[in-house]
Parts: sequence; structure tokens; C-alpha cells
Amino acid sequence: MIAQANRLDHVEEYYFSTKLKEVRALQDSGQPIINLGVGSPDLQPPPQVMTALHQALLNPSAHQYQPYRGTNDFRKAIAEFYKNFYNVGLNHETEILPLMGSKEGITHISMAFLNEGDEVLVPNPGYPTYAAVSRLVGASTVLYDLKEETGWLPDFEELEKRDLSKVKLMWVNYPNMPTGAVAKKELFEKLIAFGKKHSILIVNDNPYSFILNEEPESILKYSSDLKGIMELNSLSKSFNMSGWRIGMLCGSEKNINSVLKVKTNMDSGMFFPLQAGAAMALRLPQEWFREQNKIYMRRKEEIRKLATALECSFSEDQAGMFLWCKVPEGNTSEGFVEHLLKEYHIFAAPGFIFGSQGEGYIRFSLCASEENIIKACNRLTA
Repeated sequence: MIAQANRLDHVEEYYFSTKLKEVRALQDSGQPIINLGVGSPDLQPPPQVMTALHQALLNPSAHQYQPYRGTNDFRKAIAEFYKNFYNVGLNHETEILPLMGSKEGITHISMAFLNEGDEVLVPNPGYPTYAAVSRLVGASTVLYDLKEETGWLPDFEELEKRDLSKVKLMWVNYPNMPTGAVAKKELFEKLIAFGKKHSILIVNDNPYSFILNEEPESILKYSSDLKGIMELNSLSKSFNMSGWRIGMLCGSEKNINSVLKVKTNMDSGMFFPLQAGAAMALRLPQEWFREQNKIYMRRKEEIRKLATALECSFSEDQAGMFLWCKVPEGNTSEGFVEHLLKEYHIFAAPGFIFGSQGEGYIRFSLCASEENIIKACNRLTA
């Protein structure tokens, strides 16, 4: 019997990996489950992207190994995208690294910068992968609480009271998942100053900035010196390309090269047609986002009706593809989700999976058709 590595002792299988097995089993048994739990876009990628993908398949070198840094055209497209939509100038040769999804980037960044015994500031609530990967590489997680009463933003006064001497990296995520909170210039400037003061690398995970958000922002916009900040971004949500597994990391040349040392030992480059399709997506005009957001807004209105019927409360100004709701008094997030699943065949994500500050909340996804969301509402009164 071969024992698993000690690093797995404090890491659980990802919640949705296990819970969705149960949901699929219920569906296979004939139960009409409406899945409002996962943020996997059900809409199609832009048609121009599909055309570019198909055409790239005919390129004579399409099926060979590709550059570890990604194709020159893809990196140029990323630089153009950041300039056009965030007003951030990046050197496509040195300050951009394409990724096989931004989730890959979380692991690569952690491996590139964290040693055993280092500490990592992780948002609570927040994306569970930040903490899980930190533990996998032997670092210790230090949770910083995000609270509804302070707009789900970091409390810098509380952070300054801590012993930060071992903290090397801080994960931030705005627009925030799961809460939908949006960051403005003031927060990014505070984060940059905080990181510089304490020699902490600030990494903003930024995949939701174009979904139901009028003013997309990048932390990179607020500093001419990228040495202490990096940003992950992704095509998964904004362009309905989650299954393509395409993202990007932006930062200083030195930091990008550190991550590249990890990446070049983990893969052999991304499939050329995927990069060609992604480059086309990044060059689409603003109209693409406007049309997508019309669909998401209609869905959000129906999700709000569902949440109201369930006596859940929520803020109106959330960005991203979810609605973060407080469950009725006297309920736990897990209990409320199980009630929805068993009584109404509706699946939502319980807030506790995002950390202790998520207890008492649930998250509804907008990645379901308007028809299915209305159907879910109707089940409550049937």
C-alpha cells in the first residue's frame, strides 16, 4: 500500500468535483435538477472565434509544439486588449504569459514564489483554490475577512495589526467571487501601497471584470512599477470559453520569468488553434460585452425573483455572473442548499465552501437559460 504524500493531508477534493457527482446521479435517476450552482457559461463563444479556430487547424504547423511563452500574435492580442479595455500598456514580449486557464496560474505563481513556512493572505470568503494550492506547496494560509458591512473589501487597519513578517503573497479578486463586490481606484492604490510597505506580492485574479460591470478595472493601471503586483485574467467567463482553458498572467519581466521557469517544466505549449481563436476573441469590439450583458441582466432579474421568493436578501450592485444572497434567519448555507435540492430540485452553491465568512449565504449562478430560471421560480409555488 503506497501512502499519499503528506501535502494532501490538509487538502480536500474540490467541492464541485464531489457535489456535482451527486447532482448528476440525481439527474440520471430522472430527477429534473436545475443547476444554478456552477459558473460555467452555457452561452456560445463568439462566431468569429470559432471561425478563427477552424482556419487555424489548417496551418501547416498547427499540430506541432508551440512556444512556451505562447504565440507572438496571442501575446500581442493580450497587450492590445489590456490597452483598449483597461488603459494599461504592457510589453507583449516580456510582461505577458499565456496560461492554460488562470487556475493553472494560481499553482504556477505559488510554486514560483512560495517556500515552506511562507505565509499567504487569502480572502475569506474567496476562491477555495487559493488556500488549497498554498497548502500544497507547503505555505501557511492567513485568512483576511471580507464582510458585508464593509462592502466585502479588505480591512487594512486589521491587516496592519497582524504580524506580516512571514507573508510573501496576497490574493485579491475583484470583481469579487463569490460576493460580486467591485473595486475602485482607491482600493487598488491601497493594495499596491500595502504590498510595497510589507514586501508582499499582490496578485489580482480578474476574470469577471466585463460581466455586468460598467467600469472594468485592472490593478496594473494604478502603478507604473509592476515589480510588486501581478494580474491573472481569463477568457473563460467573458467569452464563454471555459472549456478551452485559456488565460493569461501579466506582471514585470522578472516575475513573469520566475513563473515561466515553473511553466516550462509543466507543459509544452498551448494548442495553436486555441491561441488563434483566443487572439480573435480579445480583438472583438465592446459590442460583444454589451450583447452578452443584456442576456445576463435578464437572467439576473429572474434570479432576483427566485431569491426574493425564497426570502433571501441581496445587494443590488453586484458584478459578475452570480448573485450572492443571505439565507433567511435560522438557516445554515448547507442546510438551505440541501432543502432547495431535495424539495425543489434546484442546486445552488452554499457559501460555507468559500470560507467561514461565507456561512449564512448562498450563490446562484447566471449560467442557466432564462427559461430554466423561470422554471425554478415556478417550482416554489407549484
